[in-house]
Amino acid sequence: MIPKIARVLYATDLSVNAAYAFRYALNTVEKHNAQIDILHVVENFPISGELLLISSTINKHQKEAKTAVLKKIKSRLDTIVKQELKENPSLINRVSSIHVVEGDPAVEILKKIDELKTDVLIMGTHSKGFIAQTFLGSVAGKILQRIRIPVFIIPIPKETDIAFDDD
Repeated sequence: MIPKIARVLYATDLSVNAAYAFRYALNTVEKHNAQIDILHVVENFPISGELLLISSTINKHQKEAKTAVLKKIKSRLDTIVKQELKENPSLINRVSSIHVVEGDPAVEILKKIDELKTDVLIMGTHSKGFIAQTFLGSVAGKILQRIRIPVFIIPIPKETDIAFDDD
């Protein structure tokens, strides 16, 4: 028996045409009467040894700046959800949570799947040709090697009329 899809995780990189994959996620949520969680991962920036030697004041400002960036991205995602669902406001109640975290995208996506008890992962990917797909060097490839739930990987076209507005 195929398990019921009750919870969908949509992982987004917020690229220009990521709305294309979001529409797939919303369609899945609607068809299965499911809940959706939205995740964006901000990659860690490597810290050099020199930065570690700089005073705690700079580290404090760096942490404050990171926090501000994460809040701004979360606000952007909130706006995107409202814009995308204005034509279908009944789906707004299906959005369980919006998360913006820092870390390695593949690791953080897999953590969030376990934490939220997700049934299906939906994410977009940018096709970079045969070589990239063969060696699975992308975030999607890394996830596919370790995930234990169904995954919908939506190829994001270079051009589409579906895009997140920049309001």
